[in-house]
Amino acid sequence: MNKKKGVVFMAALLWTLLIIILLIIPGRDIPPGPKIPKLDKIAHVFLFGVQVFLWSKFMSESKQNDLPRWFLVICLISSAFGIMMEFVQKYLVSNRSFETEDIIADIVGSVMGWLVYRFFFYPKQQRG
Repeated sequence: MNKKKGVVFMAALLWTLLIIILLIIPGRDIPPGPKIPKLDKIAHVFLFGVQVFLWSKFMSESKQNDLPRWFLVICLISSAFGIMMEFVQKYLVSNRSFETEDIIADIVGSVMGWLVYRFFFYPKQQRG
């Protein structure tokens, strides 16, 4: 694995671990944030958007065939991961709850990360 690919892989992996940690913190341990409407949903969009962006960048660096399909697969896996984490919060984490709006935000973030990478960072000559 070349150095750049290794750095991108570590960034994507650490970002995914950060999401897991943030989503399994017990509710009572989360400090109150600023009173910005829907800040939690904005955070979900950002977290999952960056996750898809980083994993898409890694796949691009890996020189995989059919990258647009890989970008879509990453988006779908990230969305499924967001749904799964809501169930983890509901059943395994104290003082956290299942929120359909969080799932929607995770999916929106995943799609946005996919679209941003696909249309703004994926080399034009390789676009399908």
